[in-house]
Amino acid sequence: MNPKIELLAPGGDVDAIKAAIIAGADAVYCGLDTFNARNRASNLSFEELVGVIRLAHQYQCQIFLTLNIVILEREFKSLSNLLSRLVNTTLDGVIVQDIGMFYILKKHFPTLDIHASTQLTTHNIGQIPFLKRLGASRVNLSRELNLNEITEMAVAGHKHNVLTEVFVHGSLCVAFSGLCYSTSASVGNSGNRGRCSQACREEYETTPTGNKFPLNIKDNSAFFDLPALINAGVHSFKIEGRIKGASYVHTVVDSFRKQIDGFMSTGKLTQDGERLYKVFNRDFTNAFLRGDLNQSMFIENPRDNSKNHAIASSKAISIVQIHQVEQNLNNEKDQISASVFEKIKHLSIAKPLLSLVFSGKDGQPLTITVTTQEASSLASSAETTSKTFVVQSDDLLSKNDKDPLDHATINKRFKSLNNAAFILTFLNTEQLADNVSLPFKALAWLKNEVARCLNSGQKVLPEVLLPKLTHHAKLPPKKANTRANLSFLICDEADVKLTDASDADIYFKLPDAYKRGCTKYVDFLLNNPRLIPWFPSVLIGKDYVVALNILEQVKPKLIVTNNTGIAHRAYELGIEWIAGPFLNTTNTYALLAMQEGLNCSGAFISNEINKLQIKNIARPKNFKLLYSIYHPILLMVSRQCFFQQSVGCEKPRIDNGCMLSCDKSTSITNLKGDSFAIDKQKAGYPSIYNQDQFLNTEIIDDLADLFDEFMIDLTNIGAGDKQSPDKALLISQFEQLLSCDSSRGSELGAVLNNTLKTMVPESTNIQYHNGL
Repeated sequence: MNPKIELLAPGGDVDAIKAAIIAGADAVYCGLDTFNARNRASNLSFEELVGVIRLAHQYQCQIFLTLNIVILEREFKSLSNLLSRLVNTTLDGVIVQDIGMFYILKKHFPTLDIHASTQLTTHNIGQIPFLKRLGASRVNLSRELNLNEITEMAVAGHKHNVLTEVFVHGSLCVAFSGLCYSTSASVGNSGNRGRCSQACREEYETTPTGNKFPLNIKDNSAFFDLPALINAGVHSFKIEGRIKGASYVHTVVDSFRKQIDGFMSTGKLTQDGERLYKVFNRDFTNAFLRGDLNQSMFIENPRDNSKNHAIASSKAISIVQIHQVEQNLNNEKDQISASVFEKIKHLSIAKPLLSLVFSGKDGQPLTITVTTQEASSLASSAETTSKTFVVQSDDLLSKNDKDPLDHATINKRFKSLNNAAFILTFLNTEQLADNVSLPFKALAWLKNEVARCLNSGQKVLPEVLLPKLTHHAKLPPKKANTRANLSFLICDEADVKLTDASDADIYFKLPDAYKRGCTKYVDFLLNNPRLIPWFPSVLIGKDYVVALNILEQVKPKLIVTNNTGIAHRAYELGIEWIAGPFLNTTNTYALLAMQEGLNCSGAFISNEINKLQIKNIARPKNFKLLYSIYHPILLMVSRQCFFQQSVGCEKPRIDNGCMLSCDKSTSITNLKGDSFAIDKQKAGYPSIYNQDQFLNTEIIDDLADLFDEFMIDLTNIGAGDKQSPDKALLISQFEQLLSCDSSRGSELGAVLNNTLKTMVPESTNIQYHNGL
């Protein structure tokens, strides 16, 4: 039996959604003007969303709503209000990034189907049961995965009854989604809040390899890889493009619809894909899917490449020939646009008209005749359709001269039906006898029954008011006369000697990559039981297997993990775990989700949020709050090599050998003169860092009562050839600072702060002030 393959299309505005529907999308994902990761898209109002859902369902097309950003503490009241409205629509699913939002959806809005966003960086099989425990019914897989890795993930999805979806077309980020902080650190525009400023598309000073756009990669397209993805067991083929217009969406969706249907009926690919070059593109690559990460993935043109493709395809050489090709392409684009708008102009999301007629007399039930009228949204019809149903009270009307049921009373009770879904145009009580009444409870039941029938038979649920959160006190610090505990992070085995100088908790950062079957770190950690393993964000394939083996063989009392797959296995093994800073924790509900659902014992609060946003977080009972006060500022981490387009590399492509042995650093500079450090550690992913270190001693005075522990990062990752400060001296300075009554108001505190600024001359804590 052929599997059901879902074609999932983007819808940045109403016309784009109409275009996707008419082109044959099985589902469309779209966003409101709040809580979504594409605030550069036009997006929808709530009324437009309701209309879009009604339209799509007439075409057997589903609608998924993107709520795929991290949520701040103060936003949960308005979020709960929105979810209370969404739960009373026939919305087919919500796409979520924030772990706290998973928590309130599962606990308070269980009828809403939850999909895990690509922002959750889902790339190993352990992450699927983690997300399943949070309430996800489907997950979007990281775009960096190859076919073998996708197949393994799909098998895990089937095992846990979780659907998998893969991006098959559209823009590619050079960084892992959810782990890009490039514009957050510099200008406060966080990709985790839908405000990415696309630093990867920026022009930079010409690099030694002659490139001005060293981070810009081609668009993704798996147009000719669909059979392999079907065989892999993927459920949904997702197209990127919520900031694209209707003509783009229709062209791409229609092309994929024909390709999928042609293959499913003939077993062959029937489309050549040329139509995809007629609309916006940066040329195409399927290198991630093939596992061939080579230099051809990059392109020097971050804008539309359709003109260049047309010129190259036609082999135009002379100015006259090139001009003619450009003119022909422009004419084709105009024809595509005109054709699409001709196809969608009959599709309407206008609210149906609603009329209510009340009738009845003494000794009879109150009867409401409900009629809805709407224009047909089928492209082949311009007719108006009417539907009528009748609702009657169980109680009978009775004589009441003092407080009769009149037009004003009925209007007051039923006017709320004039809402996002309907326009109440007619409310008639002429057939209702004078001086009769009905118990209030019966009248309320009638209104709710009418609302239920209008809501496709779904009971209308009341607004959910989230219960007040309790702020629990932290435990006293381990040392007397100190405001919070200190911990530090190392990655060099030689730095184990620092344990002699301090009784602080010491985290050991494990690598991103390993040789297959590597047991080196099992022995190392068993021989150094004081070290607390720190697991990285990205662990793919064999690297996840090795990391899992470390966890299972060492069985440490405590770990810190930035990877949810490792978190889930720690939960299964009963190992205490702390959520690392790259899980992007910004609210109390995320803490509760991890504590209650997965036995998490503590969490690092995100460095993207500011003082006030942190202060609002309520500590759960018996839960540690941690914060990194000194560390390199990660801007992005990638599976692709950053050196090929910057300083060059003798290897044409990145491979396992590169991951394990490459140890390089360089920098790139944008046209504003801002430089960024490119760093590749042995057994680490290529990364880009801010030139400044994050150094925030202000938080010690501001919020020491909230945090159990402040961490300093002594790994020197991202430092390049800069002179590193003395690590033992750094530890001593921070320990003294935590023992001061005030790091700013006391003389000793001022001296220590000045010493730290001298030791770390290039530093910033701008994120602590800007926030999200």
